Amino acid sequence: MKNMMKHPSITLMLVLMLSLVLSGCNSTGTNTPSASGGGDAEAQGTIERIKERGKLIAGVKYDTKLFGLKDPASGDVEGFDIDIAKALAKQILGDETKVELKEVTSKTRIPMLQNGDIDIIIATMTITDERKEQVDFSDVYFEAGQSLLVKNDSAIAGLESLDGVKVLAVKGSTSAQNIREKAPKADVLEFDNYQDAFTALKAGKGEALTTDNIILIGMQQTDNNYKLVGGNFTSEPYGMAIRKGDTAFVEEVNKMLKALKDSGEYDTLHEKWLGSKPE
Repeated sequence: MKNMMKHPSITLMLVLMLSLVLSGCNSTGTNTPSASGGGDAEAQGTIERIKERGKLIAGVKYDTKLFGLKDPASGDVEGFDIDIAKALAKQILGDETKVELKEVTSKTRIPMLQNGDIDIIIATMTITDERKEQVDFSDVYFEAGQSLLVKNDSAIAGLESLDGVKVLAVKGSTSAQNIREKAPKADVLEFDNYQDAFTALKAGKGEALTTDNIILIGMQQTDNNYKLVGGNFTSEPYGMAIRKGDTAFVEEVNKMLKALKDSGEYDTLHEKWLGSKPE
């Protein structure tokens, strides 16, 4: 110590170095968002970021008739989910056109949300306890149920007919998990999206395709050589997915849903896309 006192410049340097170390420690506090985009500090700023950006970025399906389908000629994406996204943009920004639609699949949608590529998932997404560990959900905005799509002349009548049958499903969907549980002797073949799965069904790569009934109805509308069988053997409540901890945005989305239903606009959209008013 006596030697250091003889050299005040060394003492000053040590003090400065210690200050820098302490400063660095303090800068890594709990307010730093996580790299995955799921930190509370980042999540709670979603609405503000949407307003600053001037548009809502919604993750939607491009291959799901009635809910989110891209017209190859015009490039427009249309469906029930798309109109819900527009209603949310109108509530936050006062203009339904201020929305950017980004394509997601059942497999990519949660990673894209967590990475900050999108603000919200509006893509026929079933609310499950497992998914609640990764994202937060809005209130239920549509009730679906899983079913089977087969050729009109198929002998398949339901789950009891699937032993040894090749059943087509989509990666990352609850449908693939459900069919393995409810028909364990079926041979499940998974595809990246619904369009690929339906194309495979038509090509004879499987004898049945399984997903939510309303999605299958959309497929059937494009080709009347197919029918739904087996009724609905699951409950599939759809919710909009939001980054974990983003309570302010969840509340805003639920507020929009309530306003749609109270005004009757929800019924109008339901009838427009799904052929009838909700029960």
